[in-house]
Amino acid sequence: MEKYTFEKDGQYDFYNMFLPRVNPNLNIEEILNDNNDGIINGNLLEFKLHVTDLNSVLFQCIKYLSALRIKGKPVPANILIIDVNTATLWLYRSEKYLNNIEKVYSGAASKDNSEFIGENANQVLHYDNPLEVEDIVNLLKENNFTKIHIDENCIVGWAETFYKKVPIARKEDFLGDDTGKHKTIGEIRKPVHLADYIYPYKGKSNIKFNYLMDKLNDTLQKKNLGAFYTPKLYAKKSIELVRIAIERVPEGNDYIILDRCAGTGNLESNFTDEELSHCIVSTVEYYEYKVLQELIGSKVRHIIPPIETTETFNAGLVTGADALSKEYIDNPVIKQYLDNPNCTIILFENPPYAETTSIEHQKKKQSKNSSGWKNSFVVQQMKKEINGVTSNDLGNAFIWSAFKYYLRQPTDSYIVFSPVKYWKAQHLIDKEFIKGYAFNRRHFHTNIDACIMCALWGYKDIKNKKLKISAIDLDKNNNYQNCGIIDVEKIHTSFSSKFFDKRKFDDLQGSLLCSLDGLEYSGKRSTFKPVYNENILGYMAVYSSGFDNPDLHSCLLIGGRYDGHGFYLRKDNYLEKLPMFCASRYITYNRQWTERARIMKSADGADKFYKDVANGNLEQFLLKCLLFTCVEMQNHMRTFTGSDRRFYRNELCLDKTNNETIASHDIKKLVIGKKEHELINQWNTVLNYAKKTKNYNSQLTYGVYQIYAELDTSHIDETTGDTIWDYVELHTALAGLKTLVKNYYNSEIVPILFKYEFLK
Repeated sequence: MEKYTFEKDGQYDFYNMFLPRVNPNLNIEEILNDNNDGIINGNLLEFKLHVTDLNSVLFQCIKYLSALRIKGKPVPANILIIDVNTATLWLYRSEKYLNNIEKVYSGAASKDNSEFIGENANQVLHYDNPLEVEDIVNLLKENNFTKIHIDENCIVGWAETFYKKVPIARKEDFLGDDTGKHKTIGEIRKPVHLADYIYPYKGKSNIKFNYLMDKLNDTLQKKNLGAFYTPKLYAKKSIELVRIAIERVPEGNDYIILDRCAGTGNLESNFTDEELSHCIVSTVEYYEYKVLQELIGSKVRHIIPPIETTETFNAGLVTGADALSKEYIDNPVIKQYLDNPNCTIILFENPPYAETTSIEHQKKKQSKNSSGWKNSFVVQQMKKEINGVTSNDLGNAFIWSAFKYYLRQPTDSYIVFSPVKYWKAQHLIDKEFIKGYAFNRRHFHTNIDACIMCALWGYKDIKNKKLKISAIDLDKNNNYQNCGIIDVEKIHTSFSSKFFDKRKFDDLQGSLLCSLDGLEYSGKRSTFKPVYNENILGYMAVYSSGFDNPDLHSCLLIGGRYDGHGFYLRKDNYLEKLPMFCASRYITYNRQWTERARIMKSADGADKFYKDVANGNLEQFLLKCLLFTCVEMQNHMRTFTGSDRRFYRNELCLDKTNNETIASHDIKKLVIGKKEHELINQWNTVLNYAKKTKNYNSQLTYGVYQIYAELDTSHIDETTGDTIWDYVELHTALAGLKTLVKNYYNSEIVPILFKYEFLK
């Protein structure tokens, strides 16, 4: 047998030898898609150059199987440990190690394995022996799996697996039990689709999964209901605001704490029994209602509905618990307190956020059906008082209705979790701000670092220009991490209202449209009618005050954007428009959780900006913006000949190969310091390497993005599966440029953007 220096060589030789006999349709990429050495049918494979400790390698494999269980993926029945230099294979049956597999491990699977002691291998085979090769082939064809037990560590993964297998399934089909009036036995209790992979769950109720109930909804229900899980430590911190609200209750008054979207009650989990005795809670999702009833139903003052009847279950929802319905607002249990002037109302909730235009809804043609809440009583009433898109946010409906229907006295309070835009940009409320916290959205069952505000509002009308809130993150050990005091400033005007170029010209009708990648648009017919004029440099799209999708909401193109979200950039005033593009890149280079959803774009400083542009005070700043624009990757202007037979040249780049561009001409007025010198030198390095590539066209004028997209090419190594860059020097130079661009942007441009309130 061949001797190997690198483990991967032996691994790939093994696959190339055995796959044609096992299944010629399998490819190595499919086998290696789970961060281990490979899974073939019911076999987990682990390769080593030299196996020196079978127990250690076996424990590494057990950790891999643990990870598969948590992800909701079948656990192979066989563990195959392979020494590539002795052509030896050891077979272990994973079922013997189920107790170990059902534990949760952290850190690298290959670390800290020396103290594990396993049983002897079930079989030892050598693939330099022709007879034993056949045994290995048969082994690799085995497609058996070790059943696992469902627990809180793996149930989310298995829920996702189930909904993929059964796309039409609902939550009751997965989680249903025989408690309550609605008795549907779900997959976890009577496996059918997962029968080969899991044991029936023996828990009578779903209380064990109370903190995960929002993640166990089927795909569409997740979107319809929105996410309103609150991390335990953030829930605990928010109770400090509740207790401030309780202190505001006048002496002699009764009070209630109303949570209209309580889920399974995690916000209330740290209340004292006395505080719980003042609570009224409800949740609209049936299985959450059952857990909520089980957890705190006996301790709260009221739960809506108070008991389950045969009418309670309504297609997975709870009859009478829809907080946006007139039925709920008129609920006599709540209304008795609202009508009592000697009762103080405290609302405490984390309203849901629904995204009913998601890809999942569009694929299943459910967008319209899933926006049913927009037809609710509350939203219809809200639209009579609130103009614009503010009413399109499900969370806003809760916030608006809190002040409209529940708070009615100066000492009433509202503690609410929500992104700050409802106050900062949408001006949904102008009320007394008492205290607030900023929390990291990542910990709310999402993957996004962003700011969520938990604010204590009073009922008095007070117009605040700025709020100060304490920023609190959670560290890797799940402890509070104080991130200081941060400001939230209100914004009043948008880029489009003050800065977009809306002048009229004698433009020629008919030009090209561009896609986001800078190439000519080839999609469906667009309603936007592009124009042509010699004074047009390109097209700028910089819209939305927030940074939820920064690359979609900020780009520069050589022709009109296909959806028309922007304006044409003209040669006579393009420089004064560039700060908008610069501002739109803020979150790309400032990804701290305190920035996203707190810092937004505005035109509040437009008058001061235009004044200082006119008197020449901002000449150097505008030229710095020009330099940044020319080397920023999101500038997607390209040089090419369009289908209209016009030649479109990128004038917002520094490539002078075919004479000066407008940018290279104007940039001469920039005072060149050390930082500018480094940036320009790095650009020249990029361009020089670009000219050495096979695809370089000397007749074109290149910007950074066109070089990246067309010249910085790569291929996949067929042996290793690694990405190999065809021009390493060019790829390295582009990476170096990106680092310099970030540093230049944050030091030279960002402070001025804040000064003139492009960022606020």
